[in-house]
Amino acid sequence: MYLFYLFSSVFHPKDMMASGFDDVTTFDYLTASDFTKDEFDLEDTGLCERDSVRMFRGYYEPPLYWLIFVLGAVGNLMVVWIYVHVRNRLKTMTDVYLLNLAIADLLFLGTLPFWATDASTGWTFGLALCKIVSAIYKINFFSSMLLLTCISIDRYIAIVRATKAQNFKMKRLFYSKLICLGVWMLSVLLAIPEFLFAQVKAEKEKPTCSMVYWANEKNITKILVLSLQICMGFCLPFLVMCFCYSVIIRTLLQAKNFEKHKALRVIFAVVAVFVLSQLPYNGALVVEASQAANMTMTDCKMLRQFDIASQVLQSLAYTHSCLNPFLYAFIGVRFRKDLLSLLRTCTIGLGQGQLIKVQGVPKRPSVMSDTETTPALSL
Repeated sequence: MYLFYLFSSVFHPKDMMASGFDDVTTFDYLTASDFTKDEFDLEDTGLCERDSVRMFRGYYEPPLYWLIFVLGAVGNLMVVWIYVHVRNRLKTMTDVYLLNLAIADLLFLGTLPFWATDASTGWTFGLALCKIVSAIYKINFFSSMLLLTCISIDRYIAIVRATKAQNFKMKRLFYSKLICLGVWMLSVLLAIPEFLFAQVKAEKEKPTCSMVYWANEKNITKILVLSLQICMGFCLPFLVMCFCYSVIIRTLLQAKNFEKHKALRVIFAVVAVFVLSQLPYNGALVVEASQAANMTMTDCKMLRQFDIASQVLQSLAYTHSCLNPFLYAFIGVRFRKDLLSLLRTCTIGLGQGQLIKVQGVPKRPSVMSDTETTPALSL
């Protein structure tokens, strides 16, 4: 029964912008259905007016979400395009992860136009799409973070355990497919609450798609769910990245006859972009959990500022889906060569009225590429 309560309170994707003010225990027996997904509506209790926050969201989110959608779609579609049209391209562990990461990012980006419309004109797509879009967001958010974790581990194995990686190359490819399947299944399980509890709510001015939370004593389920979000969406990937890449750096520094400086720049770029895009927003989630626990902020001006800051930090976190193709795919020499070769072939093929499937550009051996294992770092 407790697990059912926990799942029932999983927050809506847009709830991640919330400032945690749906602590239903703070105000005598108010139900969670009294609140929107973006904020705890203190104005309804006569305590705080939040129209400025909603107005900011209506002007800020739509153009930015559409921009992120367009840029991210172009980059990730190119990754999928290369894997589909280049012969023998999908044959390593990292290839499998990169393709799944691009698909996850594309599905995630596909939800942004719905949230942009929700912010500007309200939710007009009905209850079914409210549940589906909410679940798709959650599935691909978690799958993207977990796949980044898998890529870090694969690079560690390919570089630090290079000999074993070569000996078990075919088995690793098979295992990578099983791991991706497990990642998607786990992400679907984490999205079950969206299917069950996402609802279209009628607000003062326009309907919104939001999660309807059950009242919970001391708001413990919300705090647990936020903790799960922070741990699975940031802490786990970050800790794995730090361990794997720190050992990789040590290995590279000991390597001879290798362009280690370029590889180190790639690693620092991957970690820096992840931290800069995800850490600020997850810090806001920690504040939100604290606010849900004991209402640490009571000043209306401060509450409004926190709501707006959360919206800005969330959009910053979304930009990671635009940068993934460049950090994990196009930064590799072989991937760039495959893209240029494919573009040239398409130009010739279109001129002749046909599209030819091109042969992948062979990799040059290096400690970073594991000969055929880590294309994203084959510099």
